Amino acid sequence: MRELRVTGGPLEATVLPDVGARLHSLRAFGHDLLHTPDDPEQHRDMPFAWGAYVMAPWCNRVSPRPTVVEGRTVDLPVNFPDGSAIHGQVYARPWSVDADGRTCRVTAGGDGWPWAYEAGLAVVPTDAGLRLELTLLNRSDGPMPAGIGLHPWWRRPLLVAIEAEAVYPSNTDPGPGPTPVSGSFDLRSPSVPPVGLDATWTALGARPVQLLRPDRGVAVDIALNGADFVAMATPAGDATAVEVQTHAPFGLAHLVRGEPGAMAVLDPGAALRMSLDIAARRL
Repeated sequence: MRELRVTGGPLEATVLPDVGARLHSLRAFGHDLLHTPDDPEQHRDMPFAWGAYVMAPWCNRVSPRPTVVEGRTVDLPVNFPDGSAIHGQVYARPWSVDADGRTCRVTAGGDGWPWAYEAGLAVVPTDAGLRLELTLLNRSDGPMPAGIGLHPWWRRPLLVAIEAEAVYPSNTDPGPGPTPVSGSFDLRSPSVPPVGLDATWTALGARPVQLLRPDRGVAVDIALNGADFVAMATPAGDATAVEVQTHAPFGLAHLVRGEPGAMAVLDPGAALRMSLDIAARRL
């Protein structure tokens, strides 16, 4: 299996182009930050369980029923035990690698998604760490709904801070809109989030995400450009998902209903872009 290694500041990432161009590992000051298998081949068997993978052309869930959008019918197969179509189509597909050795691309579409598109990921070194640049290009001949994001599983023990004023309290319910943060959803100060959260935060502040590993003396700060949604899931186990994405949960349903938090609509040849600046520092 191919591996790309990119180092920036105190961070080192290992990218697997053959399995969704996912981050197999992300190390800060020599410490592993991601929940990841010892054998990279395990990403193929459990693609949703490890590392950090790109979500495109949608993030989170789409209800598995025919839905007419922009004059075409979306009818996606179920790929998750809860009966939904989740996290897009490219999380485990082989991607090509550009000559620069740090940019990966994949062309996809079909299989219930009636548009062709290209997704891209570039891992760029910075003085403080790494910038992950994600793109989604509409390669079809008509307008396409679009969403893109990154889904990392972070190792525990982990303190999380999400600087946000509003939250979609359930990633599994397509109905409710955002509400002001309160109680266990108010994560504006670093804390250990309770087990069982599965929600998405928005109305983000200037420092949207901080992750603290006191056991390793490491803090990770994530700055965003082109995205205003941070999803988090805290199942029982040894990892927490803190995901950055361009739309709210069930973004396709919000688009059809004309609600905030909807997926974008790309004209033919247009691209949706977002980036994460990941910086690590010692506590």
